[in-house]
Amino acid sequence: MTRLTPADLEAARDRIVPDVVASGLSVLFYGINPGLMTAATGHHFARPGNRFWPVLHLSGFTPRLLAPAEQEELLSYGLGITNVVARATARADELSAQEYRDGGRLLTAKVERLRPRWLAVVGVTAYRSAFGEPKARIGPQDRMIGGTRVWALPNPSGLNAHWTAAAMAEEYGRLRAAASEDDGAGLPG
Repeated sequence: MTRLTPADLEAARDRIVPDVVASGLSVLFYGINPGLMTAATGHHFARPGNRFWPVLHLSGFTPRLLAPAEQEELLSYGLGITNVVARATARADELSAQEYRDGGRLLTAKVERLRPRWLAVVGVTAYRSAFGEPKARIGPQDRMIGGTRVWALPNPSGLNAHWTAAAMAEEYGRLRAAASEDDGAGLPG
């Protein structure tokens, strides 16, 4: 990976990271918002301490560990990535409650248009804030968006230290099993 300077990271605040999406995905993962490293590189979950890519592999969603630059390969597995808020920040706590609510409305419209079978919220706090569900817990949710079911997952950020990669992989694996029960055509073995 190219070394980024502080100026590169600061300039990234103005960049929009494109979604990795298609209609009819098995699982659409949505993160909180792009971090500065993600915005600077244009690759989701690009910060080296983020455990999204290793956990995705450990849980069986991908047959090998993908690098952030290989994010487009997710589509071949019936997977995609978007964010609830498009604005890049150094930390998610820089976002306002209104940005979460607005992002939840935009995400709902996106899900209704793309119709994934599952919407996987990467961070239960983001789900609580974006959808006004203050008591939501990790796991499948009662809420549906059209025909899309919702699952809240632990946030893979290195700042979420009370979840190990192995424990996260177990939870992501529960979602993978549920998605495979629906239609394993797009999910690896």
